[in-house]
Amino acid sequence: MLKWTDITSFAKNGNPAPDRKVTLTEAEWKAKLTPEEYQVTRLKGTERAFSSDMCSLFEPGQYGCVCCGTLLFDAAEKFESGTGWPSFTQPVKENSIAYIADKSHGMYRIETVCNTCDAHLGHVFPDGPAPSGLRYCMNAVALKKLKEA
Repeated sequence: MLKWTDITSFAKNGNPAPDRKVTLTEAEWKAKLTPEEYQVTRLKGTERAFSSDMCSLFEPGQYGCVCCGTLLFDAAEKFESGTGWPSFTQPVKENSIAYIADKSHGMYRIETVCNTCDAHLGHVFPDGPAPSGLRYCMNAVALKKLKEA
């Protein structure tokens, strides 16, 4: 189980190696994604709070990166954070997400990106529920619900 000390260590010292890498040109990403998906995932945008039904959906399932399909989260780790964005306590695998120190907007945060394709997902914070204490605050537009196995 990842803890805040693990996250800050990854952001400072380097992330675990991904299982694979997906690299496309900006033109290819633009052709593949909707304008909103492109703005959020490739240009580090943020969707409006409470703009997605995904915040209130808690049925079993898994969530992947909208850009490359990499499995990122399981619904069993999803919780209601009240923030207006889908929130999770843990990724499916330690190496599915990469962490980047983000000092923009006059604050210190840790950005989360897909470790496979570098898509901006959101941020992770140390104010989540026990036992991990983590809150992965994700843009719903950066995620897609994967079909059940």
